[in-house]
Amino acid sequence: MKAGQGIALAVTFVLFFLAGSALYTVSEVSQVVVTRFGAPVGKANVEPGLKFKLPFVDEVHRFDKRYLAWDGDANQMVTSDKKYIWVDTFARWRIADALLFFQKVRNESGAQTRLDDIIDGATRTVIASQPLIEVVRTSSQSIGLSQGKQEEEGEVIEMTNSDGSKKDLAEESTVRVGRSRIQDRILDIAKSACEDMGIELVDVRIKRINYVKSVQVKVFERMISERKRIAAQYRSEGQGEAARIRGKMERELKQIESEAYRKGQEIRGQADAEATRIYADAYKKDPVFYEFLKTLDTYRMSFDEDTRIILDGSGNFSRYINQP
Repeated sequence: MKAGQGIALAVTFVLFFLAGSALYTVSEVSQVVVTRFGAPVGKANVEPGLKFKLPFVDEVHRFDKRYLAWDGDANQMVTSDKKYIWVDTFARWRIADALLFFQKVRNESGAQTRLDDIIDGATRTVIASQPLIEVVRTSSQSIGLSQGKQEEEGEVIEMTNSDGSKKDLAEESTVRVGRSRIQDRILDIAKSACEDMGIELVDVRIKRINYVKSVQVKVFERMISERKRIAAQYRSEGQGEAARIRGKMERELKQIESEAYRKGQEIRGQADAEATRIYADAYKKDPVFYEFLKTLDTYRMSFDEDTRIILDGSGNFSRYINQP
């Protein structure tokens, strides 16, 4: 009886193990390709749920349904006007046909390697067919500005030759294609190549564009000199404006001071006239007393404690000193 129970438990365990090996699940964000001895069996399973396979024989390969990122390395490229630049791109893609994807590239790592070659090649092809201004700009909206204004707004890179020298603005005055259309062209070329691998390339964007190192130093030096020139121009304009304001202020200040002096003199003259009138009225009322006060004031202003003076006692100046 005990031996029969043991056999039953063993059989049950084997059945559960076989059932577990024969079942697999497909999640909402994944798709599955089943292979038997390395060869795909049927189509890819994209519907979520519980699925069946042959235990020990079939192998499950899972792939992501979601959009995936591709970020390539910056590569040195040359434009149609012989500008050597570094171009850094990124892209978004997804696995559109899991079975074809598995047959062509096997896994995401293989897909990333293939995308490196495809997107880099498409980028080089399109960049080589366009001048630099088409790559760095989307429209020619601000081309009509003066050179100083363009450099002020960050357009120096389009106005520079590959050796760092200045470029005549009239040479490149209109953007006919622009970066947006260039990115679309890169996407169209790379997309058709990716379809054969079960990959849907959704978008390709240029992340960054820069000069090569040898040219970059010269460009930065010219940008610095241009910024200094613009700063000097602003400083000169500011000094001129400051001088104009100071001149205006001094002119207005002199006008105010002149007007204040005129009014002060008028008031002082009126006060002196009024004082003279009052003195004259007082003198008329008592000339002797007025003469006495004025003489005392003269004494007070003429002498102090340290003054010694010899006067003629019969003189008019000392008559009040001698009188009791």
